Amino acid sequence: MLVVDLNADLAEGDELSEGDLGVLAEVTSASLACGFHAGGPEVMRSTAEACLARGVTIGAHVSYRDRAGFGRRAVHLPPGELEGQIVDQWETLAEQVGAVGGTLSFVKPHGALYHQMGVDPDVAAAVVGAVLRTGGGALVAQAGTVACEVARQVGLRVVAEGFPDRAYLADGRLAPRSEPGAVVEDPTAVGRRAVALTKTDGIEALDGTWTAVEVETLCIHGDHEGAAATARAVRAALAAAGVAVRSFATGGGAFPPDPLRR
Repeated sequence: MLVVDLNADLAEGDELSEGDLGVLAEVTSASLACGFHAGGPEVMRSTAEACLARGVTIGAHVSYRDRAGFGRRAVHLPPGELEGQIVDQWETLAEQVGAVGGTLSFVKPHGALYHQMGVDPDVAAAVVGAVLRTGGGALVAQAGTVACEVARQVGLRVVAEGFPDRAYLADGRLAPRSEPGAVVEDPTAVGRRAVALTKTDGIEALDGTWTAVEVETLCIHGDHEGAAATARAVRAALAAAGVAVRSFATGGGAFPPDPLRR
């Protein structure tokens, strides 16, 4: 049976919302903002508590220090400084998660940092170095990118991520948000795309061509009003297609040596 993780990026508002709780009812892992692009101690803690109550694996959604731009603008830093900032974010979130009895099991960079680590070896090395320093468990990254290569060279577990609610270019990159059709808003369409990514290892790109996309986890963006409906649609579509949904992490934050997909 095919198995996939369903993740969401949360704790990006001022407080835990009903919409966030709706998303948490469907996902199996969640990366929580660490304060650099969004969030704060109170929402970190309340979201972590909600994750633990629902058996949702918790990770750190680290970013460049850019609250004004929601972390979507590249910030050019020396690798050592960037690595230190990522460690600081991890420790900030870990303190809040630990306060409610939880632990962090993975790192998933946000926005510009996510994209930069995919193409820039120095940025990728800084991220990987930070994950190793924190004992962060695993790195969630887009398959086929520089970040995956750098992580695997040092034996760091990589979890390949796909985006059913984002359009792809023919070369496998995500379409820029400024491009028409870059964000898929219809929950039913997102559900169909989630099944395609999981069962066919690919998706139809914006230009109509089929592009290969490796996935072990599917991301539902939690920073929009319809996120809960989208998460429900994706979960239902996967179930109807015979795809099991469970966290890529096992008990105690340990990760299996091989991908869950069989």
